[in-house]
Amino acid sequence: MRSPSEQARPDRAGSELARSDRAHAGVARSDRTHSGVARSRRARSERGSVTAEFAAVVPAVILLLACCLAALQIAGQQLRLQDAAADVSRSIARGGGSSEAARVGAAVSVTQNGDLVCARLSARSRSPAGVLLGLTLSASSCALGDGK
Repeated sequence: MRSPSEQARPDRAGSELARSDRAHAGVARSDRTHSGVARSRRARSERGSVTAEFAAVVPAVILLLACCLAALQIAGQQLRLQDAAADVSRSIARGGGSSEAARVGAAVSVTQNGDLVCARLSARSRSPAGVLLGLTLSASSCALGDGK
């Protein structure tokens, strides 16, 4: 038995179904979308194009991310090398050694010009991209000597 509110409304489910069947009378079931609306021929021919475009873009995005990570690794190594050059120049200016250069695996060249002691460090890049490109990083720093 229907409630009073359902009795006041006509049975719309049946009429909507009938309209839907009439609208799709000549359209095959496989050409309908999930909402029941017929697809155009163009939409059917472009089926799967988003997947193909995504598959083409993914390698490019991964390559871009790999390049960014390699650049960060090279920049980090350059910063460590610059810090080591500053430490080496201060250490030599005070009369010490160049043990900091050995820690970062760099070759050291020291020049002295009056009271100024300059250290130049150079090292091959340890980043995979730097190794492939054959990058050699270098850094230099100067410190004021004891004045002896």
